[in-house]
Amino acid sequence: MSDSAPCVAPAADVADGADVADGADIADATPPRATLLLPALAALAAVTLWGLSFPAMKVAVQALGPMPLMWARTMVAMALLAPFTARLFPSRTVAVATSGTLVRRGFWSGVPRRHKLLLLPTVLLQPCLYFLCESNAMQLTTASQAGVISASVPLLVGAGAWLFLGERPSPRLWLGVAFSCAGVAWLTLSGGAGTEAAPDPLLGNLLELLAMACAAGNMVLVRKLSAHGGLGSFRWNPWTLTALQTLAGALFFAPGAYAVLAGAGQWPADVLLAVIYLGAGASLGAFGLFNWATSHLPASSVGAFINLVPVTAVGFGWLWLGETLNATQMLAAVVVMVGVGLGTGRSR
Repeated sequence: MSDSAPCVAPAADVADGADVADGADIADATPPRATLLLPALAALAAVTLWGLSFPAMKVAVQALGPMPLMWARTMVAMALLAPFTARLFPSRTVAVATSGTLVRRGFWSGVPRRHKLLLLPTVLLQPCLYFLCESNAMQLTTASQAGVISASVPLLVGAGAWLFLGERPSPRLWLGVAFSCAGVAWLTLSGGAGTEAAPDPLLGNLLELLAMACAAGNMVLVRKLSAHGGLGSFRWNPWTLTALQTLAGALFFAPGAYAVLAGAGQWPADVLLAVIYLGAGASLGAFGLFNWATSHLPASSVGAFINLVPVTAVGFGWLWLGETLNATQMLAAVVVMVGVGLGTGRSR
C-alpha cells in the first residue's frame, strides 16, 4: 500500500531536527505525458468512489445521523490501515558520533519542522472542517444549490496553486475549468429545485462554499507535502497523509462514538454494508487514490476531476435508486467531461 517513493528522505539528506533546503520549483518539473496516465486514472477512480458514496450515504445517514456516521466510517478506514502502520510510519537509521554507530530513530524525528507545521492545517481542513461544513450545509440549503457551489473547487485549487505553489495555469486549463463549472451548474440545476427543506439557504450556501475552500486548501497542501521538490528533499508518502487524515477524522468526530457503540449491534444489513463501503471505499480508497494523484499531477489540473463527482453521483443514483437521468442531465455530464479533458490535457 505504500507509495514507491519513500515517505522520509534518507538519513544523509535530512539533518536531525533541522529543516531541509528547498528544492526546485515544482512548476518547472512537469512530468512527461506518459507518466500522467496512472495518476489521472487514480483521480478518476477516486471521484467514481466518491460518486458511489452518495447512495450509501443516503442509507447510512438516515439511520445513524452525521456525527456517528462520520466516526464509524473513519474507524473502518483506521482498521484497514492498522496492519500497515510500520510501513506508513517507518523508523530510520542514522549515523551518530565519529565511529559511525548506527542508531534507529523514530519516524517523527526525521520530519522537518516546516512539514510538522503544515500537517495540522492539512488534516484539519480535510476531513474535519470539510465534512463539518458540508453536513450542516446540506441541512440548510438545497442539493442543487450546493452542487453549483461545489463547481468552485477547481477555481479555488487553481488560484491556490498559483499563489502558493508557483504553478502557472495555462489558458487551456482555465477554459477547461469554465466548461466543467458550467456543466456542473447545468447538471445540478436541470433536475429542478427539488423537495428538500431549505430553512436558511444563504447560510447553507456559505457553509458549502467554506467546505469547498477547505477541500481546495487541502489539495494544495497535500501537493506541497508530497510532490517532488514541493518542500525540500523530504517527501511524504500520500498514503501516510491519508492515514493521518483518517486519524484526525476519528478524533474530530469522536462525539458520535457513543451512539455507534450503543447501537451497532442493531444496525440493519444495508446500513452496515453502507458504513463499511463509506469507510473502505469512500474515505480510505478515494482519499488515498486522490492524494496519490495529487502528488503526481499539478494541483490545478487534478482539481478539475472534482467536477466528475456530481456526474458519477447522478449516474449511480439513477442505477441504484431509480432516480431520473434526463437528456438534459446527460448533455450536462458530457460538458463536464469535456471540461475535465481540457483541464487535465497538455498542449503540444
